[in-house]
Amino acid sequence: MSEIIPERIGRIAPYEPVQGDYPVRLDANESFVGLPQSLRDELAGIVSGFAFNRYPDPLAGEVTALFAAYHGVDPACLTAGNGSDELIALILGSFLDRGECVLTASPDFSMYRFYASLSGARCAQIQKDESLCVAAEALLSAALREKARLIIFSNPCNPTAQGMPAKEVLWLTDSFDGLVVVDEAYMDFWDQSVLDEAALRPNLIVLRTCSKALGLASLRLGFAAACPPLTQALRKVKSPYNVGGLTQAMAAAVLRHPDVLREAAARVVASCRSLHGALTELAGKYGGIRVYPTRTNFVTVASPYAGRLYDGLLSRGICVRRLDALLRITAGSETENAVLISAFGELLAQGAGGPDTTQGR
Repeated sequence: MSEIIPERIGRIAPYEPVQGDYPVRLDANESFVGLPQSLRDELAGIVSGFAFNRYPDPLAGEVTALFAAYHGVDPACLTAGNGSDELIALILGSFLDRGECVLTASPDFSMYRFYASLSGARCAQIQKDESLCVAAEALLSAALREKARLIIFSNPCNPTAQGMPAKEVLWLTDSFDGLVVVDEAYMDFWDQSVLDEAALRPNLIVLRTCSKALGLASLRLGFAAACPPLTQALRKVKSPYNVGGLTQAMAAAVLRHPDVLREAAARVVASCRSLHGALTELAGKYGGIRVYPTRTNFVTVASPYAGRLYDGLLSRGICVRRLDALLRITAGSETENAVLISAFGELLAQGAGGPDTTQGR
């Protein structure tokens, strides 16, 4: 069997989301805002009359046009994908030859390195500083040093909640000879998007998702924005029917209600602001944690005993995401935030059991 399975697959650590039934789930950066009942009824009607025996539109034309209208861009420069993950895998697998270098930052979304490894590319990393930020100049210097063909990073960043201003992203793109992929999964919560610039630059791809601000994580729908030649290339290498018909129809129905989506995003931003303020108060009262500014729908906290805090929260039925010394906490409903803050305060008051020596999850 070892001769059948490539060695590079054996070296890959799988992405393992937390499993189990926890009353408070603040680990996956999902939206806590559900769809209104009137829209749910509309979606139920779509299901009842759906032609399940037919293949879907290969270019997802209707939902792409609606997504483009929502963001004010040209639908001809968008490629729909089965979530942003499919698009990331497609880009790294198609635009890099085996052994060529892709540059990422650390910490950042772990799936960049995962898909790069699957494609046989060499993955180089640049470490972020204590502020959890990375400068465009540093990325360019590292890319030149490593002879990278492609740079990919999330902006704002998952899991740090920090962001790079649009002018720096564009400077990096214009200064680099290779491909720059900017994952804007959380840009609906910030105002530094370069989405409208993607069609104008020959080496820029901007990724967007419907999973976060739009609250459609279960549908698995994402988009890549790029200039016409890059868009043609992406459409050429993607699977013919990569986005399911039901996903297309349901997402299109939701996107016909932009006011509902904008109101939901505003509620998430308000929740995140409240959560950040409450965690900052706990940091001032007890110490032991550092609360970072946020440009997203989650708050990132650093602690020398992150493992004990994580386990303490889990034992109380509260699930957050842990990455070594960082805890990534999704903004939830008012009730969920209150439960989290109460438990977090208890743990900090107890000293969280002392310094942590456990491994990151």
